[in-house]
Formats: sequence, C-alpha cells, structure tokens
Amino acid sequence: MTMASVRSILGNGTAGYSESGEVAIAEPFGLVIGPDGGLFFCDLGNHRIRCWQDDAVTTVVGNGNAGNDGDGGPAVAASIIEPYELRLDATGQLFFVDMKAHVVRKVDRDGIITTVAGTGQQGFSGDGSAAIDAQLNQPHSIEFGPDGSLYVADIANHRIRRVDLQSGRIETFAGNGHTDATPDGAGLASVALNGPRAIAFDSHGDMILALREGNALHRIDMRARTIHHIAGNGRFGWEGDGGDARLARLAGPKGIALSQAGDIYLADTESHTIRRIDSVRNVITTVLGNGTENDGPDGDPLTCSLARPHGVHVDASDNVWIGDSDNHRIRVLSH
Repeated sequence: MTMASVRSILGNGTAGYSESGEVAIAEPFGLVIGPDGGLFFCDLGNHRIRCWQDDAVTTVVGNGNAGNDGDGGPAVAASIIEPYELRLDATGQLFFVDMKAHVVRKVDRDGIITTVAGTGQQGFSGDGSAAIDAQLNQPHSIEFGPDGSLYVADIANHRIRRVDLQSGRIETFAGNGHTDATPDGAGLASVALNGPRAIAFDSHGDMILALREGNALHRIDMRARTIHHIAGNGRFGWEGDGGDARLARLAGPKGIALSQAGDIYLADTESHTIRRIDSVRNVITTVLGNGTENDGPDGDPLTCSLARPHGVHVDASDNVWIGDSDNHRIRVLSH
C-alpha cells in the first residue's frame, strides 16, 4: 500500500516575488490545474495570477499594482487587487474573483481582460439586469454549474449569485441576505446563508457549499432547489475526525474540491488543516496538517504543519494541491 506524502512545489516560506531560481510567492489562495496541465494560482500578495508549468512560472494576469483597471487590454498590464479564486472554462478562458474590488473578471484566449460581474462598488444591486452593472459585496469563490452559468459566492451579501454567461444577466440563486442558521431541507427561495464562501459541483450536478461563518457544508439539490446539511455542527473548532461529518466542528472552511470518487476535500483554514469527507459514509478525517500553525516539514501529511490554507484542488490523479497561504507555499499531497 502506497503511503501518502506531502511536498512543497513552489515558495520558500517567505513572502516575495520572483520567476526564476527558487520561485518566491506571496499568500497563494485559489489554484487549479488547467487543460494543458499548467498549475494556475492566485498569487494574492503579489496582486497577480501566475502559472507553473515545465518548472517555469509566468504571470498571466496583473502588473503587480493593487487596483482594478485595464479592461479591454492585455491582462498582464492590468491592475488587480488580491485575487482570491479562479476557474478555467472548457475553452481555456480564465475567470477569477477580485474580492476587494468586488468584481469577477475574465481573460480570454488572446490574453485580453474584461469584467464579467460587478461595478467595482461594494453593495447589493442589479438582479435581473446586466451583471457588469450589478453590485457585489466581497465575492470569494466561483464555479461553473451544469447549466453553463457562473455561480458566485457573494459573501457579505450572504447570497449565491448566478451569471448567465450567454445573456450576461445576473440573479440571486440562493440566500435571503440574512445570517440565521440554515435549516436542513429548506427551499432556496427564502433560505439564510451565513457567509457562503466556497462552491463546487459533484458528479450529479448538485452544488457543495461551504459556509465560512456558519462553519458548515451543505449540498444544494439543483433540481429540487433544496439545501441539505452534510458537515459541521455550526460550532467553531477542530474535532470529530472518524465520525459523522455533520457532528464535527469546523474552523472557518474557505476552500472545497471534489475527488474523482466524490469525496470532499476541505481547506479548514483556522484549524490549519485539510480534511476529507467520505462520499459514501459521510465520515470526516484530517488528511493534512496537525492543527498547529507552522511550516512543514514535508513528508508525513499528519506531521506537516500548515498556516491558514485557503486554496484546494484535486486533479485527475487525485493529487491534492494546496495554497498554504501564510507559509507562502504551494504543496501537493500524493497517495
């Protein structure tokens, strides 16, 4: 039986910026393997999105200045500010969330950047009209749904917004703007969502949703339009491994990804761990991290300390890629 191991791929443990030699990065957040095998990641502290491929790192978005400009021009000349999450569509276009600018932006195959949603002004408005004229409030995570729409975790509005990429219109998909507890089995029309932070879709086309402030995970039945509790008892903490995930304590979940078998991998940020929820038994376990905020060492996943991980991605071989944010490293967990 092959033992799991973890190793650092990028970063030297200190926030910095370089593209040659020992590559320095700063606060990596969201990350994803693109269709050509490149690892795209949000280099948040450097206000850039970069790609690691063939042992080389290149910048694909951002000039290093914090801002929100450059629409219609080259993405590498645009100013962005602390990109949080990114996704690539089937054609290779890059979509990313610029949380502090309150926008979602796109880079096309020619490297041209445009805004997809948000005016750049913090707030809540625009449902039923053009997404570029709508206000968002600290958007964090995005994901493409089975209907081809782009779903946005609009954190401070306590809603999930849906952008129809064909018409360009935006609407509220779930959330009533309140922070009450989310009732198990409730309909989406009036449900409260306390800090919707991360989104993924399973093989059935249902949405997996992490509530950061709610310290819980839920599954949204996309056909019945109902929401169902799958993990976290709502109380902050790091406990419950080996038992029913619904009874476990979570500590500010901020990133989720699904394996080929449908298991959920969770960046449990404030416990400094990566946890896994078994898709068959709904049992939760820690697969990386020891619950302390520190840096490594590489090797045994359960003795390797992390520091506020945010990004998590599972590739086609079930390797788990982690944005170990406050250690300024990207790590990979292999089995």
